[in-house]
Amino acid sequence: MSETENHDEERLTPPPVEEFALGKVIEQAKQVITDPAGFYRTMPREGGYREPVTFTLVMAAIAGGIFALLSIIGLTGAGFGGVVAIIVLPIALLIGGFIAAAVFFVIWKLMGSAQGYQAAYRCVAYSYAIFPAAILISVIPYVGAFVRTLWSIWLLVTASVEVHGRQQRTALIVFGILGVLPLLGSG
Repeated sequence: MSETENHDEERLTPPPVEEFALGKVIEQAKQVITDPAGFYRTMPREGGYREPVTFTLVMAAIAGGIFALLSIIGLTGAGFGGVVAIIVLPIALLIGGFIAAAVFFVIWKLMGSAQGYQAAYRCVAYSYAIFPAAILISVIPYVGAFVRTLWSIWLLVTASVEVHGRQQRTALIVFGILGVLPLLGSG
């Protein structure tokens, strides 16, 4: 085999695919919750969508399972229909994550970020670490929505600073306004 053929074969060989590891997903979720600045600071900005999509699906499945359990015991008002969340929530968060990333990508670009869409998607995907806890908190009327909104805003502000290099004050203003708008509209 000539050196040219060997080089062509190397280019055709796909990179090795990392195996799924639930422990890694759980560790990432813990870090997003306990040290979001550290997580976002070291988060790869590129590298494909497989890892953040997997993270999204795992967090959504856990959140869906929690919602289903809370529904069965009567804490959500959804009754046994809440069991559907196990299937619907992962699909909704997966699709919603790509849409939210597009919106935040534009916002971050307007704020002056040099990062690409993939970094925006990763920021959104890993922010889903709070969803299982947010589902639990949501059983407390009004407080649950308020805490979930503030927590989400804080993660977006942290991602703005650590990933997109934006000033914290600017990010607080932008995402604070975006976070308050739905709360004002729900009254």
